[in-house]
Formats: sequence, C-alpha cells, structure tokens
Amino acid sequence: MPTVLIDYTPFYSASLAGTPVPTVVAGKFVQIRHGNTLYLVLSPKEFTKYHANIVERFCMDKSVEGRYDVKREKFTIMDRSWQIVGGGKFERDINKKAIKLYDNSMAYGKFEATGLKEILGALPEFSGYTISID
Repeated sequence: MPTVLIDYTPFYSASLAGTPVPTVVAGKFVQIRHGNTLYLVLSPKEFTKYHANIVERFCMDKSVEGRYDVKREKFTIMDRSWQIVGGGKFERDINKKAIKLYDNSMAYGKFEATGLKEILGALPEFSGYTISID
C-alpha cells in the first residue's frame, strides 16, 4: 500500500511560529485512507489541538469536502471514498532518530498499528529511525 507522509511541523514552525523546526516534536496524528493509498498526517500539538483539526486541515489542503458535527468534536469527510482510519499521539526526536506512536483519538478511535512499523521504516523520512508503536 502506498503511504504518503504529511507532517505539518515545518509549516507550523516556519509560517506561524517563525522558528526553526524543533529537533523534538510532540503532537497528534491521523491515518486517512483513499483507495489503496494511506496518508499518515502528523501535526505538532501547538498547531492542532484536536484530531478533528488535523482532518479539517488535511481536507482543506487536498480540496476534499468535509464538515464538523454539531458539537464540533469530529470533522467528517463527505466523500465516502476517503476513510479516517484512526489516530493517536506521536513523539519524534530528530537527533536520536526515534519516533513513537501511541494512544488513540477520542473522535476517530485507535490507529491501525498492524504493519505500521514496517510502513514507517520504508519511508525515506524515517530511514534509520527507531520506531516504537504502543
């Protein structure tokens, strides 16, 4: 399955915070599937407080229609060919070449962990990284 990594950390650091990309980042992530492509979308906690905010940003960037529920707790993609698989939290240390994925999303449930370590390891962005999935 082709996997696309989208990391909003550089965008947040350069465009909004006006700082260099930090070497240690903590935040949340979601997995979104479209056809046979899996999108892994990482976002620093300073940029998106909730998993729904990550999905909203992703949809805005990809021109995919979506909307919040009445309580604004969940952002739903209207096109059924897109599926929000789940989410969690991450910690990434660029200097130590380590990333940890853990926890779950209250809005979308637990991320799909099966095969994720191998999927991440195959991405050039995580080449040589220690990958931990809890």
